[in-house]
Amino acid sequence: MATEPLAYLIRQACEERGWGPTKLARELGIAAGRGPQGMARQYARKLLAGERAPGELWMPAVTRVLGITPPDDLSRGPETPPVDTVASVLALGRSDVDRRKFLTNSTGAALPFLGVPDPDAITRRVRDAPVSAVRVGQGEVQAIKTMVKTFGDAAAEYGGGHIRGIARSYLIENVGPWLNGRTAEGTRRALHAATSQLTHLLGWMSQDEGDDPGHQQLARDYYAHSWRLADEAGEPELAATALRGLTVQAIGLGPRHRAEAVALAERTMTYAKNLSDPRARAYYESTLAEAAALDGDHAIATRALSASQTYIERTAGAPPGESWASHFSIGRWAYASGMILARMGDLTAAQDNLHQALDAYGLDRRRTRASVLGNLGEIHMRRGDFDGALEIWTQFLDCADGVQSIKIRDAAEDMRVRLARHQHDPTARELSERAAVLLTA
Repeated sequence: MATEPLAYLIRQACEERGWGPTKLARELGIAAGRGPQGMARQYARKLLAGERAPGELWMPAVTRVLGITPPDDLSRGPETPPVDTVASVLALGRSDVDRRKFLTNSTGAALPFLGVPDPDAITRRVRDAPVSAVRVGQGEVQAIKTMVKTFGDAAAEYGGGHIRGIARSYLIENVGPWLNGRTAEGTRRALHAATSQLTHLLGWMSQDEGDDPGHQQLARDYYAHSWRLADEAGEPELAATALRGLTVQAIGLGPRHRAEAVALAERTMTYAKNLSDPRARAYYESTLAEAAALDGDHAIATRALSASQTYIERTAGAPPGESWASHFSIGRWAYASGMILARMGDLTAAQDNLHQALDAYGLDRRRTRASVLGNLGEIHMRRGDFDGALEIWTQFLDCADGVQSIKIRDAAEDMRVRLARHQHDPTARELSERAAVLLTA
C-alpha cells in the first residue's frame, strides 16, 4: 500500500481533532482492543509521517476512529467510495487552497466519478465518534443553514468569486469539527444535509468564478460530494440539486458533453420524480429540457419544458420554502425557459420570456439581472434589432459593474465580438470600450 495518500488523510483527520502522535496512539490502541498503551507513540508518529502503513491489525481501528477508508479501495473501481465522505469533503476544502495535495480519482466524466454513496456513513459516525469529540446539536445545524443563506445572498449579488474563500474557510474551520463530533442519528442526518447545501454552494461559486480547468474540476468535486452527503442523509431534493449542478456544468461545456448532460439530467429526475414541491419539480424539469435541447432532442425538450411550466404555474402565489430548489421562482423559470427556447431556435418566444423575467417578475439580484440583460441583448442583436440590443447592453454594463462571474464575463465578451462589425457607430464603440474595462477588472 502506498503510505503517503493514507498518511495525508490520517494527518487531516488528526488535525481536525487536535490530536498529536500520543493521542492517536492511545485512541487506536483502545479501538484495537490493546488498551491505551497498545500502540507505541513512535509507531503513531510514523503513520502520520507516511513512513509506515497500518497493517491488518491497525487498519480497522484507523477506519473506525478516524472515519477514513484506505486508498487501496480505489482500485476496485468507481463503485467504491474513495474515502469516507466527510473526510473526503474536508480534504477537498483544504485542497481548494493547494490543489496538488488533494488525492482524488475525479478526472474524466462526472458519472463515473459519482460512484455509490456509503449507506453506513451516518450510523458509523454516530457509533464510532470519539468520546472526546465535540457534542453537536440542532443549533449547529441551523447555524450552517443560516450561513449558507448569507453566503448565497452575497454571491447572488456580486458573483461566486467574491465570497468563495470565506465559505471555504467556514467549511474547514467551523463545520469540520462538527462533522467529526458526537451526534444523535437524526441530528447527524440533518448535519450531513446542511453540509450538502454548503458544499453545493461552494461548487456553484467555483463554477461561477472561472471557466478554466482548475475551477471547473473543483466545482465538479464539490457537486459530487454534495450529492454523496445528501444521499447518505436521505434527502432526495438535495441530491437532485447536486446532480443538477453537474448537469448545468456539463451543458456549459457545450455539445461535446451533451450525452453526459442528458444522462445527468435523467439521473436527477430519478430523485425528483416523487417530490411534492412544484417549484422543485419545475426546477429539475427545466434542466432536463435544457440538456435535451443541447442534444438536439426537441421533442423531449418541449415535453419537459411544458411540464416545468405546469409545475411553476401552481406556485405563482405561494411563498418559497427553505430548500435550494424551492427558490426557483416564476421569474427564474421565465429566464430559464427563454434560454432553452433560444437554444431551440425560437428567438421570438425567447425574447418575450426574458423581457417577462425582467419586467413582469422583477429579478432583482444584480448578478442574475445582469445575466438576463446580457443574454437579452444578444437575442435582440440576432433578431436584427440593433438599437434594441444597444439599449439592453447599456443596462447590462450598468448592472454588471463590480460583479465577479464567468457568466458576466462571457456575456461581455460575446457583446464585444458582435459589436466589432459596427465600430462606425459611436454607441457601439463606447459599449465595446466599457466591456473591455469590465473584462480586465
